[in-house]
Amino acid sequence: MTYVEAIQYLESFINYEKIPAFSYPESLKLERMKGFLALLGNPQEDLRCLHIAGTKGKGSVCAFAAYILKNSGFRVGLYTSPHLTDFRERIRILEMTHDACLSGPPAFSRAGRQARRARHGDFEGMISKREIAGLLQRFRPAIEKYNRNCKYGALTFFEVYTALAFLYFKRKKVDYAVLETGLGGRLDATNTVNPLVCAITPISYDHTDQLGNTLKKIAVEKAGIVKSGLPKVIIAPQEKEAREVIRNRCKETGAQLYEIGKDIVWRKKNDTGGFQGFSVKGVRGNYDNLKIGLLGEYQLGNAALAIGMVEALAEEKITALSIQRGLKEALWPGRLEVASRRPFIVLDGAHNTASAAALKEALKRHFKYKKLILVLGMSQDKDIEGVCDILARLAGKVILTKSGNSRAAEPEFIQKMLHRQAELTKNIKEAIAMAKKSANPRDLILITGSLFVAGEARICLKTY
Repeated sequence: MTYVEAIQYLESFINYEKIPAFSYPESLKLERMKGFLALLGNPQEDLRCLHIAGTKGKGSVCAFAAYILKNSGFRVGLYTSPHLTDFRERIRILEMTHDACLSGPPAFSRAGRQARRARHGDFEGMISKREIAGLLQRFRPAIEKYNRNCKYGALTFFEVYTALAFLYFKRKKVDYAVLETGLGGRLDATNTVNPLVCAITPISYDHTDQLGNTLKKIAVEKAGIVKSGLPKVIIAPQEKEAREVIRNRCKETGAQLYEIGKDIVWRKKNDTGGFQGFSVKGVRGNYDNLKIGLLGEYQLGNAALAIGMVEALAEEKITALSIQRGLKEALWPGRLEVASRRPFIVLDGAHNTASAAALKEALKRHFKYKKLILVLGMSQDKDIEGVCDILARLAGKVILTKSGNSRAAEPEFIQKMLHRQAELTKNIKEAIAMAKKSANPRDLILITGSLFVAGEARICLKTY
């Protein structure tokens, strides 16, 4: 099986990331995933996992935790979704190379980060094309046999890919696997693991058709990753409804709960050299002179959450220095990412009102510009009117567009929710060309609305 054939085979499975409306409890069956993993020998049982759920910031927390563990000398499996431009971004292994160990502390200046990106790419450690093809070729008979006989229906794209990640991490003998939930948590394919520690990022309104239209209902699904026998749970600050659900879940299961802002406290410090500075008072220690390259003050909370998770592992190799190095090294593209300067071109995946509000504050804090040109494309199932209400007010010009994803809303539909004049384009490439033509060197082009839009924009910008 070639890599192209492997991708075609993966795309033959139903993929709920591309379907705007479906029945959540009828479509996601944890029993189906458990049965398939049993057929494969339960590879997830051999993994030492950190499991992350929530609405906002899951991927960032995963990246921070994985880079801390990497800089502590561990081989780390990292499983995230969705991807920006390449399936292989979802399955990665991070580890210190022999050369890196010999060279001493890494350089963390802006030039150093650019050099590291040139060597490793934005998503270092991605599973190779050959390995994806080899895994699928080996396990395709098992997949097809299972689908013929499974009483819970056929496996989904996400379930197959999650199983491949577990198999790959086991084969590569990772020390830890950092896993991001796909949708919700309770019925998610990743919830077949028995993690060492869980984290729940801020919960807000998203996927309301599937998870529920109240924070309480959504929190029930997210808190479903907390199971009996799980020793520790770290949570971000939550709205009262969500916080009570998580606290009750921890009481029911006997999990020990630690809360950011209560048990783990972070404090903002001065920014230097393109990095945000802060300190953290953790459960096991105090960490000063911390810096992250990711923009947005909310990322400091995500970093503190990651520190809480790695502290819970109680590993001697995880030191204040490895935490400092890991946070500073962490990359997470497509999230308030500066893709170009003069004019600024900023990419972000803000797809709900909470994310849009955070993006608005981050723009005010980190950028100085004359005019903002908003390039906006969103999925059909999102709060389009809410996001438009927050972001459109910032813009001197609005350009509406759509990604190639089948869930993408038509620009004409977004226009109805916008309540102001906008230019309509057929695709991301056309939208970027129009924005560049309209921009002066002191302006800022913001491309956002979904990660699908941000991902396609990254590809387009590399071709200009």
